[in-house]
Amino acid sequence: MKKTKLGICGLIAVMMLTLLAACGKSGSESSPDASGAVAPSASASGGASASPSTDAGGAKKKFAILFKNTGNPYGEKMMDGFKTAIEELGGEAILKAPDQPTAEAQIAMIEELISQKVDSIAIAANDPDALQPALEKAMNAGIKVLSLDSAVNADSRLVHVNQADPERIGRTLIQGISEMIGGEGEIAILSATSQATNQNTWIEWMKKELEDPKYSNIKLVKVAYGDDLRDKSVSETEALLKSYPNLKGIIAPTTVGIAAAGKVLTDKGLKGKVQLTGLGLPSEMAEYIESGVCQWMYLWNPIDVGYLAGQTADALVKGTISGKVGDKFTAGRLGDKEVVQDGDGTQIMLGDPFKFDASNIGEWKSVY
Repeated sequence: MKKTKLGICGLIAVMMLTLLAACGKSGSESSPDASGAVAPSASASGGASASPSTDAGGAKKKFAILFKNTGNPYGEKMMDGFKTAIEELGGEAILKAPDQPTAEAQIAMIEELISQKVDSIAIAANDPDALQPALEKAMNAGIKVLSLDSAVNADSRLVHVNQADPERIGRTLIQGISEMIGGEGEIAILSATSQATNQNTWIEWMKKELEDPKYSNIKLVKVAYGDDLRDKSVSETEALLKSYPNLKGIIAPTTVGIAAAGKVLTDKGLKGKVQLTGLGLPSEMAEYIESGVCQWMYLWNPIDVGYLAGQTADALVKGTISGKVGDKFTAGRLGDKEVVQDGDGTQIMLGDPFKFDASNIGEWKSVY
């Protein structure tokens, strides 16, 4: 009888230890998140938590970037940077752009992305307001929306990724053309589309800079729009030269426009007669800078703009930031970034515009 009692006690002890071990194992392998879903813990994944760009099941999250239109080298570089960031983080990058730079074309693509149930949409907008209903629909579906390069209004996104300080860009371009033309003469602006928010903001700052009395001998005669299309930008440049025979300078704050203007001035033998500056890709503008048709121009690295947008999209999806002023995160190789005020909304700034001239264009033209 004594032997039987000891056997039963031993059996009970083994059962209790087994139950305790099972409870302990369950508690260490998974824990509920804020939404009640169960996520793997470090011990279940060999000491590393799940990638922020994968869901609980390990499937890659989908991050979309929607540029203004196809055939734009600047946009292609920006999408390359976005893709690099997303793939570094383990997500899936979806690159989209319509054939024509219109709001209607982008709206159709936003609808497609909503149906694909992407996790985030980063958009370089063709219009600041027309996209709002579609982007609000996306956000209501749980998609994290941000803009980059060309912003949508504050109600249409969580945050904007800005390539540089708009005021510094606008004022710098006027200062540059003024130096080139000796502080006097007629100038014109060759922009992208009339609805492009970034272009319009820069132009407003150009006009404010021109209000300074030191520019009293400079006259802005025309703002033309090439719609970021090569052929139309060429035609608009030719029209400016014909309509204003005394034109001394052209500012093109668009990579497509400045390259088109450089070609026209070269073909017409106007080097030194009509000065050119603006925002251009080094790879496209090298020949015009090296020939002296364009003494210098400015830009940032569009690859970095896209890369920062990818990092920002991941931070929004991960919940590291919400887009509010003061939010901070580490943007991969770009380092620490902070969300700051941007009118009615918020933005994350990449940096100041960089000057490209004959002294440094050689080292940059093969980069982008």
